Amino acid sequence: MAIFLDTGNISEIKKYHRMGILRGVTTNPTILLNEGVIGGMKGVKTRTIEIAKLIDPYPLSVEVTTNDKGKMLSQALDIAGWARNIVVKITIHGPKGELDNLEVVHELETHHDIRINVTAMMSAQQCFLAAMAGASYVSLLGGRVNNMGYNVVGEIKILRQLLDEHKLKAQIILASTREVLNVLEWLQAGAHIVTVVPKFLEGMIVHPYSKETVQMFLDDAQKSELGQTRASETKVVLAEKNSVKETTFVSGRKAK
Repeated sequence: MAIFLDTGNISEIKKYHRMGILRGVTTNPTILLNEGVIGGMKGVKTRTIEIAKLIDPYPLSVEVTTNDKGKMLSQALDIAGWARNIVVKITIHGPKGELDNLEVVHELETHHDIRINVTAMMSAQQCFLAAMAGASYVSLLGGRVNNMGYNVVGEIKILRQLLDEHKLKAQIILASTREVLNVLEWLQAGAHIVTVVPKFLEGMIVHPYSKETVQMFLDDAQKSELGQTRASETKVVLAEKNSVKETTFVSGRKAK
């Protein structure tokens, strides 16, 4: 089980990678555009190499930007060469239901040894067929499935059982996370990986009662230190008083 950070933001990746809780990063053209990545594939390449180097050896998913069969193939070969830990993302089919995509997935995985993450899937049956085609990862967009009115947990359980029974290598990625609750729920249902945006990862870590408890500990520690300081000061005053008494007593004896 693992968590992939769903972002192209370098500072966010660095922050959570330093914590040791990331096992990969996923991106897509929309995510990169929202992070200000422009300049076409040249801009994508620059940001991709930077992220890949930062998280190596963990995987980084980078999506092709075309649905033309020949261009998908050539673009995937190019992207895969940018860094050793890159996984190429390809959608399950085209925007009008074109069926070239799985053929490209199969060729890249079996003839070029390139790891593929098949994405934009909404059902266990789509994911199962992508796994049969040889995909290393199958991405089920859980939040979108839930938005359609049924719980994706059932799809996860069916898919995990099928992959295990048929001994397929594909790992299940649950994406399109809508709330913190989804993360553990989907992992428990059988997903190998859940992609999480930075704000949800922070939400998993920070709890209001934890904040309250930590503040209580710090306040009590300060009180304890203050009490210790006062106790030490009292001892010093008493010691000084005793010293004065002894000096007075000795002086009095000498005067006699």
